[in-house]
Amino acid sequence: MDDVSTSAETAPATNGVVSASAIPADELARLTDDIVSALKTVYDPEIPADIYELGLVYRIDIEDDRTVKIDMTLTAPGCPVAGEMPGWVENAVGAVEGVSGVEVNMVFDPPWTPDRMSEEAQVAVGWY
Repeated sequence: MDDVSTSAETAPATNGVVSASAIPADELARLTDDIVSALKTVYDPEIPADIYELGLVYRIDIEDDRTVKIDMTLTAPGCPVAGEMPGWVENAVGAVEGVSGVEVNMVFDPPWTPDRMSEEAQVAVGWY
């Protein structure tokens, strides 16, 4: 995955420090870990690896209201599960404790290429 972040309006905190999120750091770390774990339960049915390790998840944004926004892609725009995969991701991430909602945005720029795969995914498909 390329980017995990919080997207909150930054507000000045004490001593001029800018706060990036209203969610406490330890809670944000737990949410991030749990969201990644949930994403690793969603598999591309044509490839024996999960969507996270395949590099299909481009961005995860955790809002202050605990809404999770995910930019992801598919291995190919004509993927047979293109209509179903966003729902699978929404269900998996929506089940994470503390997540208030999930928005999945399917993007095709940049296009997915096999070099986005982790070593784990490369091993799973026999490319490593």
